Amino acid sequence: MENSQLRQQGRTRAYLVLGLSLLGLAFSGIFVKLAGVPGAVSGFYRMAIAVVVLALPFTRDVRRHGIPNRHETMIAVLAGLFFAFDLFFWNTGVLLSGATNPTLMSNIAPIWVGLGAMLFFKEQLNRQFWLGLLVAIVGAAVILGVDTLNDVGLGTFFGILSSIFYGGYFLIVQRSRHKLSTLTSFWLSAVTTALILILMARMLGQPLTGYSKLTYLYLIALGLIIQVGGQMGIAYSLGYLPASIVSPTLLLQPMLTGLLAMPLLGEALSWMQVLGGAAVLAGVYVVHRSRQKNPPSP
Repeated sequence: MENSQLRQQGRTRAYLVLGLSLLGLAFSGIFVKLAGVPGAVSGFYRMAIAVVVLALPFTRDVRRHGIPNRHETMIAVLAGLFFAFDLFFWNTGVLLSGATNPTLMSNIAPIWVGLGAMLFFKEQLNRQFWLGLLVAIVGAAVILGVDTLNDVGLGTFFGILSSIFYGGYFLIVQRSRHKLSTLTSFWLSAVTTALILILMARMLGQPLTGYSKLTYLYLIALGLIIQVGGQMGIAYSLGYLPASIVSPTLLLQPMLTGLLAMPLLGEALSWMQVLGGAAVLAGVYVVHRSRQKNPPSP
C-alpha cells in the first residue's frame, strides 16, 4: 500500500514536471529562429551549455549514487547518439525545405514510440490509444500547415528519419532511467550529443564563433531553458511515466509555440490552427485515458 502511494506521488510529480518542460520546449523554435545560426552549431551550444552547467551537480550525484557500470553508461551514451542524429536530420531537413515539413514529420515520433513500447517493453496499447494519437498528430499537422506536404522532398524524408531517432531516444531514456538517476542519465547522454554535434559542425564547415552578443544570449537560453529546463524534465518524467505517454503529450508543443509566437514574433494564429490545437488537446486526452484503463506494469 505504501509503495503504491509513493508510486502515485512520483507519477503526479512527473506530470507536473512534464507540463513545465513542455512550456520550456515551446520556446525552442523561437530561440533557434532568433539566434539564426547553423543547425549543428545551435545544437552544439544547446548541449554544451547544459553539460557545463550540470557538471558539478553530476559529480555530486555520482558521489552519492556511485559510478554507473559500463552497461548502463553505454545505454545513456546510446541515448545521446540517437538525440544527436535526431537534431542533425531535423536541422538538415529545415535547411533543405524550410521548417514546416521536417517539423511535421518529426511529430510522428509517438508512432515509433508506441510500436517500440509494444515490441521492447511489452506494453499493451489499445485502439483508443492509437485513435487518440492519430487525432493529436492530425491536429499538429493542421497547426504546422499540412498543405505544404504537396512539396515532398529530401527535407521531408530527413524529417521522417528525425522522428525515428527521436522516438528511439525516448525509449532508450526510459530504459536508462530504470537504473540511473535523472541527472546521471541526462548528463552522460548530453555529453555524447555535444561531441557528435561539434564533429558534424566541423565536417560541414559551420563556424562555432564570430556571432553577435545577442546571438550568444539566445544560444545560452537554448541551453538553459530548452535543454536543462525542458529535456532534463522529460528525462525525469520518463523515470515514472512510460515513453508512450510522454511522447504523445509533447504534440502539444506546436500549439504552445504558436501561442508564444504571437507576442514574441508578431505571428497570428488562423482559425484552422485553433481547431488543430483543439484536436491535439482532445487526442492527447484520449491517449492518457487509454493508458489509465490499461496502465503499464511498473
